[in-house]
Amino acid sequence: MKKTTINFTLLIGAVVVMILSIWGPEKLAKYKDRMVLDHINVQEVETEGAGYRYTLAVNEKLYILSQALLSQSLPESEQNTLTKIESETTDYLDLDGTYAFVVNHKGPTGKEITNEEIFSTCNEMLAALKEIQILPDTVRDVDSTNYEAVLYSAIDVLEPRNNVAVWKVSLSTNRQNANKSNRLLDAYLDADSGKVYEFYVRTQLKWDEIDTDEIIKAWGEYMGLPTPQEYETDNPLLESTPYYKKYVFSGMGEQKTIVTIGFYEGINELFLKISK
Repeated sequence: MKKTTINFTLLIGAVVVMILSIWGPEKLAKYKDRMVLDHINVQEVETEGAGYRYTLAVNEKLYILSQALLSQSLPESEQNTLTKIESETTDYLDLDGTYAFVVNHKGPTGKEITNEEIFSTCNEMLAALKEIQILPDTVRDVDSTNYEAVLYSAIDVLEPRNNVAVWKVSLSTNRQNANKSNRLLDAYLDADSGKVYEFYVRTQLKWDEIDTDEIIKAWGEYMGLPTPQEYETDNPLLESTPYYKKYVFSGMGEQKTIVTIGFYEGINELFLKISK
């Protein structure tokens, strides 16, 4: 009797195992489906649209931007435009790569300074430049009423991961006959840090009051760049003003970036610009 009971129990167990092996997976799948279906599941991912920018050193950013700016016509100050000398045109055919400077129509991705933040950031940077005596205290703040801001991308076309996002802040051309005294005219700011790569500004300074060596030293430290060397040249047509001094920083690889500090007499316009 006892042996019959054991055999019966084993038979029942075998039947149960057989039933579970047949119907179990299907029931389990339906249970998992109920846990997923009709529920919102959120997972953070970096979309392709957000893009990816390779991390570059400051000197590399400076070099890429200097090359990209050569690919477009810069809206420089009136004085610089009027005195532009035809023989200044440079042959750019020896560039190692092709660079582009284009409007970033996608706008900030969430990592860069936003449209709402750019003017306050620019004022913070102006304050920083005043504190280290690159700009005089008389330079006025910028605002959305008198200024325009456009986000650009400077891109190494042959190596697109090498790109720099910059904001260009400019005195609005819609304000005719605006008083430009002690005003920023143009500036390029890094879209991540807000650091100023280049600027044109009207001041009350005279050329003999400007110490270019001190300015370039302070600007290099502000940007996080190594100490530059003076750039010697015997070409008198490099600039449309006789009042300037050039310096050279390391760029990418063996390449160099030239930074010019100059002054337009008469309109008292101080500028710091980058070039090849």
